[in-house]
Amino acid sequence: MKKTLTAVAVALAYGAAQAAAPAAAPATTQRAENAFLSQADAAARSARVANVDYTLDFTLTGKETFSGTTTLSFDLSDAGQPLTIDLDKATILSLTVNGKEVTPQYNQWFITIGAAALKAGRNSVTISYTRLHSTNGEGLHRMVDPVDNRVYTYSHFEPAAAHQMFPVFDQPDLKGTYEITVTAPADWVVSSTKRETGIQDIGNTKRWTFPRTKKLSSYNFAMHAGPYKVWEDHGGPYPMRLFARQSVASQVSPQDWFNYTRRGLKFFDQYFGVPYQFEKYDQLLVPDFLYGAMENAAAITFAERGFLYKDEMTAAQKQSLAGVIMHEMAHQWFGDLVTMKWWNGLWLNESFASFMGTLATAESTEFSNAWQGFYSGAKQGAYVQDQRVTTHSIETPVPSTANAFDNIDAITYSKGASTLKQLRHLLGEEVFRQGVHNYLVKYSYQNAKLDDFIGSLGEAAHRDLSGWTKQWLYEPGVNTIAAEFSCAGGKISSFNLRQSAPSKAMPTLREQRVQIGLFNLGADGLKLGKNVAVTYKGANTAVPELAGAACPDLVYPNYQDWGYAQVQLDKKSFATAQASLGKVDDPLLRSMLWQSLWDGVRAAKLPLNEFLKTVLANAPGEKDYTLLGDVTSKIRSAKAYLDEMGPSVAGYKGQMATQLEQMAFAATQAASGDNNFQRRWFSTYLDIASTPAALAQLADILGGKLVVPGLNVSQDVRWDIVNRLNRYAYPGAAALLAAEQERDKSDSGQAAALGAAVVQPDAKVKAEWLAHITDPQTKLPFSKIRRAMENLYPAEQGALSELSANQRLAQLGQVDKAAGPVFMRSYANMMIPASCTPASVQRLQAAVGKLKDLSAGTRRALLVTHQEDERCVSIKKAMTVN
Repeated sequence: MKKTLTAVAVALAYGAAQAAAPAAAPATTQRAENAFLSQADAAARSARVANVDYTLDFTLTGKETFSGTTTLSFDLSDAGQPLTIDLDKATILSLTVNGKEVTPQYNQWFITIGAAALKAGRNSVTISYTRLHSTNGEGLHRMVDPVDNRVYTYSHFEPAAAHQMFPVFDQPDLKGTYEITVTAPADWVVSSTKRETGIQDIGNTKRWTFPRTKKLSSYNFAMHAGPYKVWEDHGGPYPMRLFARQSVASQVSPQDWFNYTRRGLKFFDQYFGVPYQFEKYDQLLVPDFLYGAMENAAAITFAERGFLYKDEMTAAQKQSLAGVIMHEMAHQWFGDLVTMKWWNGLWLNESFASFMGTLATAESTEFSNAWQGFYSGAKQGAYVQDQRVTTHSIETPVPSTANAFDNIDAITYSKGASTLKQLRHLLGEEVFRQGVHNYLVKYSYQNAKLDDFIGSLGEAAHRDLSGWTKQWLYEPGVNTIAAEFSCAGGKISSFNLRQSAPSKAMPTLREQRVQIGLFNLGADGLKLGKNVAVTYKGANTAVPELAGAACPDLVYPNYQDWGYAQVQLDKKSFATAQASLGKVDDPLLRSMLWQSLWDGVRAAKLPLNEFLKTVLANAPGEKDYTLLGDVTSKIRSAKAYLDEMGPSVAGYKGQMATQLEQMAFAATQAASGDNNFQRRWFSTYLDIASTPAALAQLADILGGKLVVPGLNVSQDVRWDIVNRLNRYAYPGAAALLAAEQERDKSDSGQAAALGAAVVQPDAKVKAEWLAHITDPQTKLPFSKIRRAMENLYPAEQGALSELSANQRLAQLGQVDKAAGPVFMRSYANMMIPASCTPASVQRLQAAVGKLKDLSAGTRRALLVTHQEDERCVSIKKAMTVN
């Protein structure tokens, strides 16, 4: 699944982190009257409650509200204190405790059951209630399809939103069983953790009955219902189903879903040595989803926006599909079968799923280079995150459910996955696998802590991993490694691997196993001369095995990407990388060298204009599809920097824009025989087009006046063109938008039309949509508000952004207090103004000093925006053109 820490928490020490996880809180602890559950209160409740069973009965009509009756049965170790049951914003119709009706004590967040109504031993609480469906993607979300007015619902509970659907002990360490009955309209289907055992016709409705589940944490249970299109496949050991809305069914490729799902289930059964536990495998494409996907046990949800296509899928899109399927599938074991005790352990679920998802994609599908994609995508995100002022250790305290997602980011997912990958190299592949197997067997259907996982690996390896754990999981920051060598007579005379810490505040040096590759230039290009595997520790590690090897033209001290470390190329190697990218045969090494150059740009050591010269010289000849995706992503980022820099680089930007556009369009034409390459290049062209000539060319493609051989101008592409033309106020763009709206009346078309309208460089449009976004009483669904935020202030519209910049900063604290965490995760990351000027940097610095009472996530976004604005100014200063 898909996220802060203050400056104090950045320096979090191992001991403090350990102390932050309380044992059982005193039974007399009174729960705070707010919407969130603290770790202390959760620990106090789990110390008293055990053996939880839920009997759930829902009535769904398709209207804005639903009703339910929940019976909670549980053992209570003592009845001397009240007990709370989580239930959010419901209307309670009746409350019965141990057979006696009682008056609810309810604050709209949780029900308090008085001690007098409870008893030591087995208790039963029955609650009947009604509640509004949610429209923000949490709880039991409801969406009305604008195409055919069909109503769809689905549940989403992570991190702690099950109580937005039914009364529950909404914490991961109170696992329970769930028996569910659902009454729904007759044309609906219902999916839950188990397959239904009966469907009874009752007039215009049907009553679905499901058997009791095995033990699950509340956030892993699910119930989805609506008139979904359903595909079935019984070609594997477990029955599989795929669900999608009727109006988008033609955009789904069920054979690809079932293919990758079947392969993944076979791989994980064999790798874990523990068979899949949930009997059937449902996957649902759902609208308005907040994240990429969610690992509900046996009823996994996926965001439509990431997996619906109005054209044949490209190889990159299929690889993304395979990777996300594998990620969520890994969670069925690691997260659902064995679950963390509290939300501080969520990183391990996500890290492990990211690691195993990539491994399964590489070893069970056609995408054998999945680790190359991981390096250039997810891992680079982790490196960027780990060098920010908001970096944090992988394992961090989570005081309450309000903070559960504060640190769910690239460190949680990708640094954690990289760390596990490194540990696998350190311990050996089979030892690592055996340790994982032992962990899953020992803790099945239970909750576990980090020490339990590390202990299982350590036992398999016959090694104490406490030191490794402290270095990697409780200390933030990324180390830098560099080769230091000397040559005599054309041979290496000495070779050392240097490791440095990021700062005095983060001094940790780590143990790690990497490969050092030596390369020499010859008539056949840059070739590997020698590589050795080295386990290094401390500041300096001598590598005597390399003495006597031919003096290299390039040294790469993390060859094949075993380690998690920033690579600092020596001066000679950097020069070789810049001059000889086209002479490197190995795509992963080539990717790493491209990354070294881009790191130089972001560090303001390599001028951006010099990097773009390298792009123009090398990108058109790139033949590796995955690497081309990485390079074109860097082109987009470079163009965005130029756009943010504004008028001060206007002359150079205009010249470079033309050259980049011509390069991308020529490559699009040249790739007419290869759909994957052509679409990748055309997508790049579309995303960087800004000159009148390029915009006119796009308009001609949209209108059919210009036909690019081999290029399918699908509806998705048409909307991308319309958005681009409106973004730059191309003459007649508004009329083209209106015509496209008439052509495509789907909800995705409506969303695209909204984006194209909001992106227009019009001060009145910006003001109107900013008012909608910041209006706490808005009736617009959150999905539309989020789309508006995504399009409101693109990089080149800095002057328009400045019109409201001071207002947005002044109101940030007010918006933060009024809105919930779901809204602020989008708002804070898209709406804080930055304009790549010293004045903007100073304005953000003042805001950082003034706005100290922001929520953790919003403050983190403010700190990151300030740091990245400083970076942009530094990159602009480093440029050697005007």
